[in-house]
Amino acid sequence: MPVKARDRLLATAETLFYAEGIRAVGVERILTDSGVGRASFYRHFAGKDDLVVAVLEGRDARWRAWLEARVTALGGDPLTVFDALAERFAERDFRGCAFINTMVESADPGSAAHQVAAHHKERVIALLTRILDDAGVREPAGLAKEFALLVDGAIVTAVREGTPEAAHRARAVAAVLLASRT
Repeated sequence: MPVKARDRLLATAETLFYAEGIRAVGVERILTDSGVGRASFYRHFAGKDDLVVAVLEGRDARWRAWLEARVTALGGDPLTVFDALAERFAERDFRGCAFINTMVESADPGSAAHQVAAHHKERVIALLTRILDDAGVREPAGLAKEFALLVDGAIVTAVREGTPEAAHRARAVAAVLLASRT
């Protein structure tokens, strides 16, 4: 079954945006790499900004599903969040967090892309809250915000250092925080 034009545009844009940055990749490049014509592009998206939002919304859902599945597969302990991150940081194509990258590139907090990226972070905190709550942690919402800070810090540090070690260090700090709440 042939891949639909919209799906090719989304997949191509996501790959290029993550690898090279949103600003660095123009619509012409997306059209060329996806093999989709301009008219088809504009049937699906009003412009690049709408494509960026659609890419981020899809990535948000997939990333949170991935994290939840990895935590479950690793036993469900809240600290396995950091084990999952270490796995991701070790992959060759790891280039940080697409949502942090978007917020840096799109510094205008009022932009649609920035808002989708910020909303992703809120959803991650909600997921972390649920993981912590399921583990019987006291005050899971507050600890989830602290875990999110560690997650974001580990991501940025992993990009800077080029190793998964930041996830292990963040896990050690999270273990101390978790011990104070159980």
